[in-house]
Amino acid sequence: MPKTKSNHIISASIQDNHAYMEEKLGMGSSFDIGFRELIILKQKVQIYYVTGLCDSSVIQELLKKLVEINDVETNTRKLPEIIENRLVHQQVKAVKTMDEAADEILSGLIGVFIDGEKYAQIVDVRSYPGRSPEEPDTEKVIRGSRDGFTENIIENTALTRRRLRDERLRNEMMKVGERSKTDVCISYLQDIADDGLIDLIKEQIEAIEVDGITMAEKTIEEYIINRKWNAYPLVRYTERPDVAASHLLEGHVLIFVDTSPSAIILPTTFFHHLQHAEEYRQAPSIGTFIRFIRYLAVFASMYLLPLWLLFALDPTLLPSELSFIGPNEEGNVPISFQIILAIFGIEFLRMAAIHTPTPLSTAMGLIAAVLIGQIAIDVGLFSPEVILYVSISAIGSYVTPSYELSVANKLMNIFFVLFVGLFELTGFVIGLVVSILFLVNIKSLKTPYLWPFLPFNAKAMLHIILRIPVPYTNSRPSIVHPRNNYRQPTK
Repeated sequence: MPKTKSNHIISASIQDNHAYMEEKLGMGSSFDIGFRELIILKQKVQIYYVTGLCDSSVIQELLKKLVEINDVETNTRKLPEIIENRLVHQQVKAVKTMDEAADEILSGLIGVFIDGEKYAQIVDVRSYPGRSPEEPDTEKVIRGSRDGFTENIIENTALTRRRLRDERLRNEMMKVGERSKTDVCISYLQDIADDGLIDLIKEQIEAIEVDGITMAEKTIEEYIINRKWNAYPLVRYTERPDVAASHLLEGHVLIFVDTSPSAIILPTTFFHHLQHAEEYRQAPSIGTFIRFIRYLAVFASMYLLPLWLLFALDPTLLPSELSFIGPNEEGNVPISFQIILAIFGIEFLRMAAIHTPTPLSTAMGLIAAVLIGQIAIDVGLFSPEVILYVSISAIGSYVTPSYELSVANKLMNIFFVLFVGLFELTGFVIGLVVSILFLVNIKSLKTPYLWPFLPFNAKAMLHIILRIPVPYTNSRPSIVHPRNNYRQPTK
């Protein structure tokens, strides 16, 4: 059972509050918990903060303003109002429980306690350490903005707000994790997003019972989406503010998690994972061409290897004009086993590239390409055709915009190859039917995964196939059930 939080009311005795803070925050043992006590108009005022999450210059300025009260004020009865007026910061609020005060202080805010008062002033001056916005490595474009989300949730919502200066944009903050108390923000356009979708997401997040979400957005996804062992991604991640803003305008809901540069887009379909910002940074005809090439590469990563293996195992299925397809030389290892080994070999190289320091990665690539591949062919472990088609399939997986989708397709590809290797044509038909039925039965927050292909929606499917010019895309996708179906602004 999760621990229930106590509702400790702030005491009028500042010493009682200090004793609680010593026990709760570990002052004296935790070096990063800052504390300062001042005497202002003969009354004690205590300030608490976390040194690494607050700018020291701001704290010094706050102390200076409070100390100056002794020089210019004399009315001790009005001390709380005087101090509140000296807190010249963007956001100041009063809290009445010690638990809430402690949570806010650990989030990077400053707590100000006044002797004799049963509340504390919370000053928002947090300054999280982190990097500046830069273009994400996984979503690069030739032309377009070069900013991207960072690990700071405040910056991420600001980058989105910069693109949508709409008073109906809502950023609702929640806390998740009994110990981590991680900030989670739900973003949506109030007059567009479906109320049922918003309420469902809020309920799912509020129901999370966990110590902490140190893996940030991935943990949130696993609680919201009941995916079990399904490898296919049921949410879309993006690190681009322009992509996030575009989905908000369509009626989607975004989830930002502090410490993560990725925003979660809900709900999503299979075809959402095939979209890329580059298509909308080029002319519609060029964007359509890029989209066709991308679709061809993705389907090659899924179906090229099992199809070629089928023809290699049963050449009678080929017309005479295509009789050249298949291995010209029989190797020492069965072809289906060669394909599985080659797929695993590429995965070894991919993981090695991730964990290899940059100065050594070039040397590792040369070793893999020149030595391993060629020697494997010379000794008869692989046939040249296997290397060719496995390489094309691997390139198709790297062309897939969504990394999560590319890995899921790779797993499906391995099972497909095994079916064909065992049962040939029957295995190919079974694998094809099973893979399609599997995708048809997937739902992401009650959203059909293969929409608009199944269930079929002709108008939406046209937008999937072609990159329609923006002036002609005047309606929002019906799958998110937007409250306002048309993109024209409302008065």
